[in-house]
Amino acid sequence: MTQLAFALLWLPAAQTAGADFERAMEGRRGTVVAVEVESGRLLGAHRLDIAARRLARPGSAVKPFSLLALLNGRRAGYGTTWFCQRRLDIGPRRFDCTHPHTPLPLESGAALAYSCNTFFAHFASALLPSELSETFVRVGLTSRTGLASIEAAGAARPARTEEERQLQALGEAGIEVTPLGLLNAYRKLAQRRLLPEPIDFDTGMIYRGLDEATQYGTARLASPDGIRVAGKTGTASALGRAPPTAWFAGWMPAEQPRVVIVVMIEGGRGGADAAPVARRVIEALASAAK
Repeated sequence: MTQLAFALLWLPAAQTAGADFERAMEGRRGTVVAVEVESGRLLGAHRLDIAARRLARPGSAVKPFSLLALLNGRRAGYGTTWFCQRRLDIGPRRFDCTHPHTPLPLESGAALAYSCNTFFAHFASALLPSELSETFVRVGLTSRTGLASIEAAGAARPARTEEERQLQALGEAGIEVTPLGLLNAYRKLAQRRLLPEPIDFDTGMIYRGLDEATQYGTARLASPDGIRVAGKTGTASALGRAPPTAWFAGWMPAEQPRVVIVVMIEGGRGGADAAPVARRVIEALASAAK
């Protein structure tokens, strides 16, 4: 099925594909939610209660919005490049980059696609205490969506120190979201891509980074054959004694978003665990559309 055919047929198919969400999870603990980009209408969910109430750090799934804060604050933009140093220590914690080594400097879009921790930590150091938290609130990461009768609100707190700003840019401190909150922010980003006016160059780097993350970056296991997907994975460290949290958030088709999907798995890693679940959900939607 072509991209265009899928874009035209996905809506009625999505209404019949909710049962496939549970199968896509294969017994994992967590949630999957899909909504229509334009209306926000719920198309399907596995464990909507978890999606509405579970607060967790978003890890690298927050990086599109960290990049937005850097762009708005003029800390990064056209021509910004960074040689990845791979090792990253923030206080007593270590966040070494795991992407393939590259001898060339990374520009902002590639840094997002590769989820380069050293890039985001370095440039976030120059932000003001509230620039990240204000951006996170403004894009809807901490908002309630109304998709569930009982829904928690996320929280984003101003970062008081350089270390806190670095951790917040990586989604590792100062920010907790529900899966629905993350879905809300990605839906707004997808809606912006559908607007008729041209996207400015800086914002275009975010979309390019999300497109390329599913082609060669951390989210490549989310892309089924024949369907272009845009999205980002994340693996957040535990809160208290809870296990790490694996995330995928994104939309499809990539250039004409119609469906936004969020996967959250308790335990596991975003690229290895959450991304393949997203791919199975997308495959189920596409299969129902045939």
